[in-house]
Formats: sequence, C-alpha cells, structure tokens
Amino acid sequence: MEKKFERNTFGKRLTTMLKVDFRRMFTMRFLYIMVAVCLVIPILILVMTTMMEGTVSVNPQTGVETVAESFDNAWQLIGTVSSGASEPADPASATAEASVDMLSMCNLNMLYFAVAVLVCVFVADDFRSGYAKNLFTVRAAKTDYVISKTLVCFVGGALMILAFFGGTMLGGAIAGLPFAMEGFDVGNLVMCMLSKLLVVLVFVPIYLTMSVIGKQKLWLSMVLSFMTGMLLFMMIPMLTPLDATIMNVLLCLIGSGLISVGLGAVSNQILKKTSLV
Repeated sequence: MEKKFERNTFGKRLTTMLKVDFRRMFTMRFLYIMVAVCLVIPILILVMTTMMEGTVSVNPQTGVETVAESFDNAWQLIGTVSSGASEPADPASATAEASVDMLSMCNLNMLYFAVAVLVCVFVADDFRSGYAKNLFTVRAAKTDYVISKTLVCFVGGALMILAFFGGTMLGGAIAGLPFAMEGFDVGNLVMCMLSKLLVVLVFVPIYLTMSVIGKQKLWLSMVLSFMTGMLLFMMIPMLTPLDATIMNVLLCLIGSGLISVGLGAVSNQILKKTSLV
C-alpha cells in the first residue's frame, strides 16, 4: 500500500509556530506582570496627582515656588485632542498649559516603550535558552519565526494597552475625576483606541528587528529598541488623538502593514546572515 505524505506547507508551518508561540507567551509569568503593571500605573498616577494637587514646594536655592498640578479629566491619561491647541492669552495661561503638557507626557503613549521590554525579553529568551537554534535546525523557517513573533507580540502589546485603558477608567473613578468628553465623542474614542492598538503593530516589528540583532544580549536589544522608538515617539499623538477619525485608523493600518512587511523582511535576512548563538 502506497503511503502518502502530507506536504509541510507554509500555512501548516505558520499555524504550528503560532500555537507554540502563543502557548509560550501565555505561560510566561512576565506577560502577566507587565499587564498587571499597566493596569496599576494609571490608577497610581491619577490618584497620586489628584491628592497632591495644589501642594506648594519651594526651591531652597532660588526661592521659586512650584504648585503641583493634576489632570483635569481622566481622558488626559489616554491622549490629547488634536484640535485643542491654541495660543495662550496671557503668561498665567501659558504656565498652566506648560503644566498640562508636562502631565501629558505621562499618558498611554509612554506604554510603547514598555512593549519594547516585552518583545526584547520574549525574543532574547529564545536565543539564551537555545530554543531558536534548535527550532531553525529541526523544522521552522526563519520567515515563519518572524511572522509568528510579530503577531504574538502584537497580541501581548495590545493586552498591555487595554490594561492601561482599564486602569485609567478605574483610576479616574477612584480619584473622582470627570469623564466629560470635550472636543470628542465616543466614536472618536473608539477610533483613538483602534489607532493606538494598530500603532503597536508599527513598533513591534521595529523592536523585533532590534531583538534579532541583539539575540541573547537583552541589554543591547533594549538599548537599540529604546533609541529607535524615541525617533517615532512624537508621531504617536498626531496619529492617535482623542478626536481620531477613520482616517487615523486607516493611516495606522497602512503604516503598520508597510512597516511589518518591510522590517519583517529585514529581520528575516538578519537571521539568515548572522549566527544564531
């Protein structure tokens, strides 16, 4: 009787790789620590800044007084409204605007650097444990590895973004901050969150490329990822404002697709041209 062997197609290889990576991701304690941190941080920020609002501190050397400011509403921890920029009418309003700008640096956009930590740790663990070398030797193609890691790390990063959003809702309620939507509505908020989730798919391929360069050297992967991420950081508020529309979603979708394909090919070539140890 003639035996028939099933072809090991790209789809089957990728499906197997995804199952392995998802199992490894969701059995990794570090993922749950990162998600928990992303949930707790916005609660602490909103509660602590509200408690310290109005507190005056004096510089003993210059005698300059600084008044602690807090968020006007919970949505400021998610982002800003793109159409809300205006010239301050007087120095006092300019000072208040500067305070708000300082507070806006502590919003959800900073979380994309935390995603870099997740990606770098996840990939570096493959090379330090010898899993990657064994994987490529036995069965998996490097293309499968890159695609799988991109998709799995995107899911992990998306969970962190959603955890931060949930923490913001809880923190705003605990701190008693208003949830009034000024300059945007629920539809804009949904588009904003979709855009922010798609931006994860912009940063993950960048961090993955830096990780396959550093391989088991976690410190190198993280340094390269942070340096590269800083170059694109200022684009996040423009792409994902609170008053985002379908155009913002489409721009993030196109950008994430192009960068994923382009840097995915770069990561694939790096794995082919360099040593796996």
